[in-house]
Amino acid sequence: MELTKLAESLEQHYDETRKFQYIAEQVTSGLFLDEVLDKVFETFRAVIPYNRLGAAFLSDDKLHLTHYWGRSDAAKILIQPGFTASMVGSSLQTVIETGRPRILNDLETYLTEHPKSHSTRLMVDEGVRSSLTCPLIAHGKSIGFLFFSSFAMNTYEHVHQGAYLRLAVQLSLLVEKSRLYQDLYEINQELQEAKRVLYDQAIHDELTGLYNRRAIMDLLNSRLSRATREGFPISLVMIDIDYFKKINDDYGHPFGDLALKAVAERLNRCVRDYNRIGRYGGEEFLIVLDRDDAEAAEHIAERLRMSVADETLIECGHQVHLTVSIGVAIATTAIDLDPHQFISVADQALYNAKQNGRNQVVVRYAG
Repeated sequence: MELTKLAESLEQHYDETRKFQYIAEQVTSGLFLDEVLDKVFETFRAVIPYNRLGAAFLSDDKLHLTHYWGRSDAAKILIQPGFTASMVGSSLQTVIETGRPRILNDLETYLTEHPKSHSTRLMVDEGVRSSLTCPLIAHGKSIGFLFFSSFAMNTYEHVHQGAYLRLAVQLSLLVEKSRLYQDLYEINQELQEAKRVLYDQAIHDELTGLYNRRAIMDLLNSRLSRATREGFPISLVMIDIDYFKKINDDYGHPFGDLALKAVAERLNRCVRDYNRIGRYGGEEFLIVLDRDDAEAAEHIAERLRMSVADETLIECGHQVHLTVSIGVAIATTAIDLDPHQFISVADQALYNAKQNGRNQVVVRYAG
């Protein structure tokens, strides 16, 4: 009989040990904080009953507690991330001081005795009737709480306190580690985004949003090098807004800026993604075309000219019919083609278009 009892006791102890080992393995498999907390929600039911689990963290000065995460079986969750409560005069101070979980098995009665507890009222409204509040203490410092909650009264016993305490140190350290990792990850993401924004600003014209001169020149050099290696044709399209100085003189520079933006938008609509357009300077734009588009450069240029001329700019009480002159430089082979010489050919074609009366396309061949 004694041996049977001993065997049953050992089997029960072994079963509990396996449960805690499984919980520890599952929880430590999470890397980010939300992953760790999700693992806690999914595995701790083996040793602690609950319908709701929430995590809240203390501010650096320990004066405020902010709800960070929660999962519940309830259809309606009232305590959302970001909910903040003062720790001054809070009964949670006792949980911090003792380092032991607190059991409240009748939240409705507790609310009657503490009617000013807004968080308790929200919990009761969610359907919670019992709670087990567990401190998170890492490296001897309180960092927050886990709130295990049940929809039934009288759910929690001392055995549940003990179950949490068996994993409390490991769990608290893991939560703190995952918080730090997540903070570092988010900071890195912000830095990467800031870097992307700065790079984007560095290569784009602030007014039109097109590539700036440096970026379009870098692209031209890159496309020329590839065209030379692979032996495909390449073309340049140089565009200039007709009578732009007169637009500025007659309507003012703010309207001139609107004209530049309008032309940029119309040009951009006609150029495929892999063909890039840039603001070369002032009222001039430069487009690099290669492969099949290079051979159709004159047709593309004519389409660009018409896209500008077909729409009247109506802004600030003024109506202005915008047109552009376009010079196209075509190189059937890019071998030994200098980018500045290439631009000069396009510029000469543009000059001829203006000399011939503007609002037209002129093509010249390079090499």
